[in-house]
Amino acid sequence: MNPIVIAVAANARHGFSKQTRPSIRLLAGLGVEGDAHCGVADRHRFHVRRRPARPNLRQVHLIQSELFPELVARGFAIEPGSMGENITTRGLDLLSLPRGTTLSIGGEAVIQLTGLRSPCSQLDAYRPGLMAAVLDRAPDGGLIRKAGVMGVVVNGGTVVTGDAIRLTLPADPPQGLEPV
Repeated sequence: MNPIVIAVAANARHGFSKQTRPSIRLLAGLGVEGDAHCGVADRHRFHVRRRPARPNLRQVHLIQSELFPELVARGFAIEPGSMGENITTRGLDLLSLPRGTTLSIGGEAVIQLTGLRSPCSQLDAYRPGLMAAVLDRAPDGGLIRKAGVMGVVVNGGTVVTGDAIRLTLPADPPQGLEPV
């Protein structure tokens, strides 16, 4: 299956979930137009309190829809946008991609992956037990975070449901995604 966008979402206010929309507009170096996390500096409330001038490596949040059946099986009714993501994908294992991978979406938009979304207590405030459901352990005991990936907008453009996603791996030796 070719990777595609199955939903897009944004929220002008700082809240956990985002409302799905017919389209979103990505702004180079800023993020999703009209979204609370759009900006040059990190806009995540927790990060702003600790380091207000931190560069925004979390301009766009992406989640693979393949996570949803796993969560539904554990009793969580999850839909696109409900976990705060801007772009919900299908057919692409986002979590396995190296840092610096670029995703070309539709005709213009390009996002560069910067890291993993680190699950936080807001997941449990939304649905009790959800934070544990998006965490797992690798065979070596390492923590696996499944709550999506973060990226920055390299080239702006409109993203709509059904847009194709093309990925380009970085030329440098691959470095795994770490929480940002």
